[in-house]
Amino acid sequence: MDKKNAPETDGKGKEEPECSNVAQMLVKSLEQEKVKYIFGIPGEENLEIMNALYDSSIQFITVRHEQGAAFMADVYGRLTGKAGICLSTLGPGATNLVTGVADAHSDGAPVIAITGQVGTERMHITSHQYLDLVKMFEPITKRSKQVVNPDSICEIVRLAFKYAESEKPGACLIDIPVNVSKMKVPLSEEPMQKRIIPKEYAELEAIEIAAGALFSAKRPVILAGSGAIRAGASAAITYIAEKLHIPVINTMMAKGIISYENPYSMWTIGIPQKDYVNKIIEGADLVITVGYDIVEYAPNKWNSKRDMSIIHIDRRPAHINKYYQPVVDVVGEITDSLERLTRRVSPKAEPAWALELKERMTKEHYSYENDNCYPMKPQKVLIDIRKVLGDEGILVSDVGAHKMWIARHFNCTMPNTCIISNGFASMGIAIPGAIAAKLLNPEKKVIAVCGDGGFMMNCQELETAVRIGTPIVVLIFNDSSYGLIKWKQLDQYGKDCYVDFTNPDFVKFAESMNCKGYRIEKAEDLPVILEEAFKQKVPSIIDCRVDYDENVKLTQHLKDF
Repeated sequence: MDKKNAPETDGKGKEEPECSNVAQMLVKSLEQEKVKYIFGIPGEENLEIMNALYDSSIQFITVRHEQGAAFMADVYGRLTGKAGICLSTLGPGATNLVTGVADAHSDGAPVIAITGQVGTERMHITSHQYLDLVKMFEPITKRSKQVVNPDSICEIVRLAFKYAESEKPGACLIDIPVNVSKMKVPLSEEPMQKRIIPKEYAELEAIEIAAGALFSAKRPVILAGSGAIRAGASAAITYIAEKLHIPVINTMMAKGIISYENPYSMWTIGIPQKDYVNKIIEGADLVITVGYDIVEYAPNKWNSKRDMSIIHIDRRPAHINKYYQPVVDVVGEITDSLERLTRRVSPKAEPAWALELKERMTKEHYSYENDNCYPMKPQKVLIDIRKVLGDEGILVSDVGAHKMWIARHFNCTMPNTCIISNGFASMGIAIPGAIAAKLLNPEKKVIAVCGDGGFMMNCQELETAVRIGTPIVVLIFNDSSYGLIKWKQLDQYGKDCYVDFTNPDFVKFAESMNCKGYRIEKAEDLPVILEEAFKQKVPSIIDCRVDYDENVKLTQHLKDF
């Protein structure tokens, strides 16, 4: 044997175990964390990582833009509670991740971004494509770390998962210089084990104070937020509502926390105008917030006079905000806190004041059920989607005027069946997000609902969907403008400007992407086309002209209400 190529020995004839390098240990650590997918784009500075992934159990999904990768990781994290992983090279690849990472961080989705970086020998000088990514990502992550020493890689990976997945979940960054990725890791280093963190339960004193406040209240209302979804508190919220006769309002990101068909469900709060739901919360003398995050729906919008009694129930203490000062913080496992509170309070009288508004709201909602006007009214489009999608189907909403209509008119019976970006509220999330949802739920119907503006921001990911076999349906609210901005302009100035554009032929676009394309030409066709689209083996695009005159009509209707 050629001595030059012979295995190293320990001097006693035994072969030395081969050391892993940093990239290989990164992959081993990700496998230890049960990572199934990484979304990203290879680059020169992450080649060692890509090589290490080649024989891994982890599936690398090559996307068409790093923003798409970050949004896929974002929605993966929302739906699983486990960190979604996105990967890019340095410089422009990393900056392309920023919007999706910021969205995940603001909206409470666990995400870990892994970036390549120039070698450490180049960081002290002006260098091609170099950016200080740790500093750049710090404002939009919970932890942002660069691997400098090979023996720190296992600790940094475990730290990233710990913080990304702990309440409130968010984003973390692992930045790996190209020379460090090739360095050998000491044989003593191994991927770190995830520790089981004991659950924390609210103190008895806090439960008793909350029970006293609820006992004294005449018109209590529950305001459920995204933290209640993450905590799996749907059954507990439904139970306290039914047992104590308390109306429940959900934020946009908490749709389905209680079935919209439940008589105590008052549906969704959060559109810019004061709606039926706002009237319900204005009539309350006590608001019990459950998993509520002020980033999603600011408290000054429902407690502008700062005179509302509030009970805060969450796994974290209340935010510091002058419009949000609870009488008590009930901090601990949400389900346990709700169950203990329910046992201590007698049922209230039926909330006739809220139920009457619910009846009016429901009547208005279904008044569009047989509306066959064309271009279609947003309300009718969403009623048709609701019927065809089924209770377990998943709708991923983009951001724009259609999001306001989804908030108001698309109701859910189950949690995590309507995904809305509502903290950071970023356009472009729907298509990549729907791909991640379909990847996780291949047996379920998954639809991305976009405006034509948001559709064009990440429509390239439909090629990714075709390639990896995720046959999502994309429905475009087509009005050839940035409809939400036009709505606001008309409301504030009585005129609009700089918001109109032209669109491609979306059916031909679909065909060019090896997708199925449909165009709605009369309202009666939408349910039939939706049914057909969901049966396709490839993604489908449905071009649906909408009548956004309904935006201004809604504004006026609510002013007159």
